[in-house]
Amino acid sequence: MLTKKHAEDIAKKLHAEIRHKKAHDLAVVEYNGQRVLQFGIRRGSRNDSGHDHLPNNLHLHPRDALLLAQCPLSREEWLRRMKEKGLITDDEKG
Repeated sequence: MLTKKHAEDIAKKLHAEIRHKKAHDLAVVEYNGQRVLQFGIRRGSRNDSGHDHLPNNLHLHPRDALLLAQCPLSREEWLRRMKEKGLITDDEKG
């Protein structure tokens, strides 16, 4: 199970901007000026409460999302996978 701590670790690893909202924080990840993903981190929840929405938000299998939180999967590897899936490009907008 992915927890609040995992969500916070993933946000940090992906260099997410944390936007504080009422019920939860919103982690926003940008790449080359484009928003590539966002996910919620329940602010009031216990550290062991589930954040099982993360794999879908990260476009990863649950095991890979856990590896991203635990460090074997790097930001660069995550970016490579997203490029392979066509979810992000190296083209800058602007």
